[in-house]
This record gives sequence, C-alpha cells and structure tokens, in this order.
Amino acid sequence: MTTAPQHNQFEQPIGRSIEGWQPCALPPHTAMTGSHCQVEPIDPAKHAKDLFEGNRVAAAGERFTYLATEAFEDIDSYRTWLESMRGPDPMLHAIIDLASGKAVGIAAFMRIDTTHGVIEIGNINYTPALSQTVAGTEAMYLMMKRAFDELNYRRYEWKCDDQNAPSRAAATRYGFVYEGTFRQHMVYKGRNRDSAWFSITDLEWPLVRAAFEAWLAPENFDANGKQVKSLQNLRKELATA
Repeated sequence: MTTAPQHNQFEQPIGRSIEGWQPCALPPHTAMTGSHCQVEPIDPAKHAKDLFEGNRVAAAGERFTYLATEAFEDIDSYRTWLESMRGPDPMLHAIIDLASGKAVGIAAFMRIDTTHGVIEIGNINYTPALSQTVAGTEAMYLMMKRAFDELNYRRYEWKCDDQNAPSRAAATRYGFVYEGTFRQHMVYKGRNRDSAWFSITDLEWPLVRAAFEAWLAPENFDANGKQVKSLQNLRKELATA
C-alpha cells in the first residue's frame, strides 16, 4: 500500500514508502472478456486473415503512418510479423468483436518492467470496424484492468509520435496524463520521432476505472447507441462527487 510522503533521518524529503512491495508477474496468456469484445493473445493462424482483410478496407495504409511497420502487402508477411509479436514482450493481443466473432484490432503489452511494476500499452492498430466503437473503448479498459487489478502494476504507459494527434487525443480521452515530450527519442522509417509520454498510476486508476465502467453501462447509451455522457465528463463528475 502507498503511504504519505515522508522524510529520512536527515530530514530530506523522499518518496512515499511502498509497504510489502513485490515484483509483478508477466501478463498471462489468457483472454479478457467484456460485453462487446474479447481481448486474447494473438494467434496468427486464427487472427491473421481477419486483421489483414480489415486493414485492407482502409485506403492507402494511412493507419500505419505512425506505426513501426508500413501496411503489409500480403497476408504471409503480415502473419510472419504477428508471429514475432507473440511475447513475452511485446505480448500482442487480438481484439475480437463479440457480435461478429472477427478479430478487428490489435494492442500489445510491452516494455514490461516487472521489478518496478511498469507496463506500456502499444502497437495499437484498430481496423475501421473497431474505430470509434464501444468495443474499442472496452478493449482498452480490459487491458488496464488486467494490469492494475489482476497484476498490481503501479504505472501504465502510453507513448506515441508527438505528431500523432489522434493518438494523443485517445490517450487523453482514456484518462492518461501527459508527462512531456522526449525530443529526438528515436529514428523510425527514416525520420525523427519526438515521443509524447502519457501514464496512469495505480493511485489514479480507481477514478479512471469508475469512469470507464460508468461510460460502458447500458444506460449511458440512448436508443440509437449514442453516448449520453462522454468519458471525460464522467471522470470530471466522479472526481468532484
């Protein structure tokens, strides 16, 4: 349990003591199931066809601009890449739409630091069928819930190219806190990347979780499936309740 800030014997301020801290376990190779989607470890033989075809619906590969790879030209090369992402780090997951039974997106646990309880969500690629859906939001909730509630991680990270406005907006919507931009953080695809860093801590998670659960509740959607309250507004309301 995290306690209040304190001072050492020299009266110097030091960080909060963490009573009984033990390193975290790696994420298990088991599925996370919600009301709209299931998030399960990637199985190229099972998921590659759906994901490849789902990405081909989008025009010209623009969804890969800020990813480490370009759009894949054929399913064999895509399947080979999926095989390389099966873990333990990165541990890629497929997001399954429960209504259709199809894999419609991917996301990975990565840069996993079990010693300090830090884990990152990355390699997120939603096909058009998953973008801006309840299932897409639920998938992020399920992965956070595993990290914090099941595995007791202390810090959950989101990093993206600083130029990637949709990713920055998604991080803010989900409840991540912007921490700053690491300038000239890496080179990819022959260009510079300044990386924007975001995080959610275990102290922030209860509010973030409550907002997700309120947003995902059936009563938060009208007869046309439109949200009644946004995720951001629900967080604000809960924070002041």
